[in-house]
Amino acid sequence: MGFIHPLSCLQGKELLLDPPADMMSIKAFSLVSAVERELLMGDKERVHIECVECCGRDLYVGATDGSIYHFLLEEKPAPAGPAVFTATKQLHRHLGFKKPVSELRAASALHRLLVLCDNSITLVSTVNLEPVPSGARIKGAATFALNENPVSGDPFCVEVCIISIKRRTIQMFLVYEDRVQIVKEVSTPEQPLAVAVDGHFLCLALTTQYIILNYSTGVSQDLFPYCSEEKRPIVKRIGRQEFLLAGPGGLGMFATVAGISQRAPVHWSENVIGAAVSFPYVIALDDEFITVHSMLDQQQKQTLPFKEGHILQDFEGRVIVATNKGVYILVPLPLEKQIQDLLASRRVEEALVLAKGARRNIPKEKFQVMYRRILQQAGFIQFAQLQFLEAKELFRSGQLDVRELISLYPFLLPTSSSFARSHPPLHEYADLHQLTQGDQEKMVKCKRFLMSYLNEVRSTEVANGYKEDIDTALLKLYAEANHDSLLDLLVTENFCLLTDSAAWLEKHKKYFALGLLYHYNNQDAAAVQLWVNIVNGDIQDSTRSDLYEYVVDFLACCLDQELVWAYADWVLQQSQEVGVQVFTKRPLDEQQNSFNPDDIISCLKKYPRALVKYLEHLVIDRRLQKEEYHTHLAVLYLDEVLQQRAPASGMGVEATETQAKLRRLLQKSDLYRVHFLIERLQGAGLPMESAILHGKLGEHEEALHILVHELRDPAAAEDYCLWCSEGRDQPQRQRLFHTLLAIYLRAGPSAHELAVAAVDLLNRHATEFDAAQVLQLLPDTWSVQLLCPFLTGAMRESVHARRTAQVALGLARSENLIYTYDKMKLKGSAIRLSDKKLCQMCQNPFREPVFVRYPNGGLVHTHCAASRHTNPSSPSPGTRT
Repeated sequence: MGFIHPLSCLQGKELLLDPPADMMSIKAFSLVSAVERELLMGDKERVHIECVECCGRDLYVGATDGSIYHFLLEEKPAPAGPAVFTATKQLHRHLGFKKPVSELRAASALHRLLVLCDNSITLVSTVNLEPVPSGARIKGAATFALNENPVSGDPFCVEVCIISIKRRTIQMFLVYEDRVQIVKEVSTPEQPLAVAVDGHFLCLALTTQYIILNYSTGVSQDLFPYCSEEKRPIVKRIGRQEFLLAGPGGLGMFATVAGISQRAPVHWSENVIGAAVSFPYVIALDDEFITVHSMLDQQQKQTLPFKEGHILQDFEGRVIVATNKGVYILVPLPLEKQIQDLLASRRVEEALVLAKGARRNIPKEKFQVMYRRILQQAGFIQFAQLQFLEAKELFRSGQLDVRELISLYPFLLPTSSSFARSHPPLHEYADLHQLTQGDQEKMVKCKRFLMSYLNEVRSTEVANGYKEDIDTALLKLYAEANHDSLLDLLVTENFCLLTDSAAWLEKHKKYFALGLLYHYNNQDAAAVQLWVNIVNGDIQDSTRSDLYEYVVDFLACCLDQELVWAYADWVLQQSQEVGVQVFTKRPLDEQQNSFNPDDIISCLKKYPRALVKYLEHLVIDRRLQKEEYHTHLAVLYLDEVLQQRAPASGMGVEATETQAKLRRLLQKSDLYRVHFLIERLQGAGLPMESAILHGKLGEHEEALHILVHELRDPAAAEDYCLWCSEGRDQPQRQRLFHTLLAIYLRAGPSAHELAVAAVDLLNRHATEFDAAQVLQLLPDTWSVQLLCPFLTGAMRESVHARRTAQVALGLARSENLIYTYDKMKLKGSAIRLSDKKLCQMCQNPFREPVFVRYPNGGLVHTHCAASRHTNPSSPSPGTRT
């Protein structure tokens, strides 16, 4: 809801609203003559126009001499201006009174004219202007008003409210074709001077204030004060439950029957004589001018000089003004023409306000079409003024065909586009150069706006049907501006047209992006070749510094095997370690179903480092259980180690790393050919590797002998025992450690280093030995203090084992005791057996005092119980426990 305030708050105050000085006027109405004095009065100089009534094409004029004139109006449209009216005189009737005809109101449904003359309302036929034969009339009326929102529900009568010549009295009548009937008489606080009616509500101008009065309930609501001695009151119904009043301070105030205003007031002349409404305008008449004010923004829009006017009324949308001598019609310009004039003057806000206000007077579908076009025009006006936020909102609201905007930018629309601009055009610009007058800064801003706008609308309904045009234009803008979003556009779903986009990207040297475009259009071969050319330096594009790695990743995900094989040598020649990722980075399911590892190995024979990487991938990452791959990898490791150990190459860090990989493979894998590798190791000087291989064959003593006597590395021998015993049971672990201890002790007391290693082995791994056996093997010369850690650990292990066994034994005894107690408890209960007891399985009586009792108390024959054990399908008397 818009402007709302209680009108009673204006009592004792004046509200002044000055319109902004820069508000420009518009031409909303043209003043056209309808009836000239010569046609009306002829040469009767003293006879003047007193009142008028218009009903359709029928115009009635009341004169000061008590006469009524009937004219037929014909409207003729003019090609280049307002319509022309021609009045044809039909009848002239004198009512027989010497007083003027004060007011005329037509009741078209009754074919009657209500004529107020000499405080009496007479019913006159609209056909011949003769009073009705019944002579029905309403006497004692100062003025009257028809209820345009009647409450009676009878279509063959009209409701009339009169201000009676009695003091402070209002009367309600029902007027029929030939009779009148009073229905209500209401007293007012002050003498009423003017009245308007809507349903049960009367809007009254009293002597000092305006009020709303419900004549049915008698409840009244004060509006605001005014002085009737200083100015003429105006009370006019302008819509359902809404009135227009002449307020203080030269304000036209709006009031509802609830006593509030939902519109801001309009500022008109202090000397206003009459007012009328032709939506969305309020028209006011004073001594010299007709002024037009907007109900939408409350601003004065037009001023027409008009002297000696004393009548201003609207009749079903037609506004008539009159002087004493002539009748004129205010012909409205079509709202669409007014809106276009405002847009032509760049007055966007006023045009939109007027367009919204026109909704109530135009059919819905026609309005929607018109309003969308107005929004689009307004959007281009704001766009031309670089008001991009406002333009974007108007384009969206107006559902603009985005190609209208794209077409302003030269060469952005695809050459295959069949788009043609709207006719009549939405703007006056040929292209962006004309709009910006060649200003490069403005052109850049406009292009940035279009980028943003296209990016926003490309995924909305606005883009339906135009996605190719939008995405192609967006690609061109991104490429021209070197925008980061170019790549984002090409790697997501898009509708860029290949031919136009490819030429544009090539023009702006965006070769990497061109490759992405080829890929999106399923031309992977063209994309890869383009990227290869960039890496080779044949063409220049610095978009990605890691383009080689990108090509490798691309090929690793490529489903086209031929394409991968075509560029396999190229990527491997650039870098064996990176290039092999074409095969190792492929998705696992694709590796299993497409590329054969044997084919890849054959390809990689020319690239030894790549071959090692690939075999590591098969053996370590994919864990393929194939002897050939494990043996091949071990041989490659061994060859590399041997090569690195050559006298010329020395022992570097790389050799140590490769040797560690070899040892790890030999230890972890059980698939390689052990005997084959042992043969390759003969004379190679690799004792650790030889020991591991002997261990794989179960030749632990020989392996440990190598480690102890050839390698002279007790720590390695100890690690060997730990490695070989991993996951084995205790006896096997003990055998390994006893074997190593025996080798140490076999050297004799003179081998001091091995003796120290034996002591260390015992002290560190006391739990891995059988203490009794060890004590028998140790030399008598070794002191207890020397073996203190071993003896302590062995004792702790022995005590722990004994105590654990005691706990287990105790638990078993407790469990046995519980079962014994349960058994005794069951045996201790008495069971009575008689010939009346029946076996629960066969239902026969017991013949002998021998039976089987189940835990649930059920008794069965012994042979039935035996049958139950041998035949599980037999019926069970209860759950056995």
